[in-house]
Amino acid sequence: MNRKLLGSWEIKKTNSSSAVKKVVISVTSIVLGLIFAGLFVLITGKDPLQLYSEILQSSVGSIYGFSETIVEMIPLALCSLGVSLAFRMQLWNIGAEGQFYMGAFGATYFALFFSDLPKLIMLPLMLLAGFICGGLWGLIPALPKAFWNVNETISSLLLNYVAYFWIAYLVYGPWKDPKGNNFPLTKEFSQSATIPVFGNTRISYALFLMLIIAIVLFFILKYSKWGYEIRVSGSSRKAADYAGMNYIKNVLMVMFLSGALSGIAGMAEVSGVLHRLQQTISPGYGYTAILIALLARLNPLSILLVSFLMGGLLVGGFSLQTSGFPSSMVSMFQGSILFFVLAGEIFNNYRLVRKKA
Repeated sequence: MNRKLLGSWEIKKTNSSSAVKKVVISVTSIVLGLIFAGLFVLITGKDPLQLYSEILQSSVGSIYGFSETIVEMIPLALCSLGVSLAFRMQLWNIGAEGQFYMGAFGATYFALFFSDLPKLIMLPLMLLAGFICGGLWGLIPALPKAFWNVNETISSLLLNYVAYFWIAYLVYGPWKDPKGNNFPLTKEFSQSATIPVFGNTRISYALFLMLIIAIVLFFILKYSKWGYEIRVSGSSRKAADYAGMNYIKNVLMVMFLSGALSGIAGMAEVSGVLHRLQQTISPGYGYTAILIALLARLNPLSILLVSFLMGGLLVGGFSLQTSGFPSSMVSMFQGSILFFVLAGEIFNNYRLVRKKA
């Protein structure tokens, strides 16, 4: 629908936007977001250039920093791949954080109660448990959406808190490590329940899993019949029904897989990095995944790049406190970038044209 402007111009909605334009707008949004956040840093009396330099140096300025950025990239990318799958069908899954926690819960169950299993059996079981638990958590808001058209945004968001406090109950209660000096965490996983890492780094072999999932998802969405159905169903349910596509089935499948990918991220985190379940296993991976998906234009391969950048921002945030900066500034950076990304969508979806005489 057209909207009037002053004079002989009007804003008109566009049906498509070139790839170059999308890239330019995304990059511009990031730059403007950082500049905007830098202004607030400047108001506090700090030097924004020093802050950005500190983030860059700590995230990619050394082998250790680079490896830690990869460590943060893995859960970010997996959660974002799940979120982007749902977004492709115009399903607003805001529950990746809870699905991440539930995936970690499922994997931890096998790690704690079947610790004698060999690694070749244990790790696939933990992966399957994380996949199923995350998927089922994503399926909960999908059911009312599919059958009664209940908005999934709020329900998926609220389930994050349910998952978080469920984990809190476990690590403060029945799963608490009796030798953990009263800290809310489980006992350490056995060797068979831990994903191997590269050398002396903390980068686990889950890196390969992340890459495989991203590539497979790219080809499914771009070239498969099901990927086409997802796009059509997201654009118009009536069109999907007219074409004989099963809308309800696609909603349930997409939301299940969306949650399952975040569940895999939770499994990879507790098995490959933490080696135990604790109350705070995520600094907000599920929420940051939404920003990554939007910046990457829901492209699975672009998500890998943006996840690396956001991973560097998280690593840099952890080191800011030693330099006198509050680590919470990273959240401000993310919020600023998200604001400008959403604003940039106006330029992607609309254009200024002269009215016809």
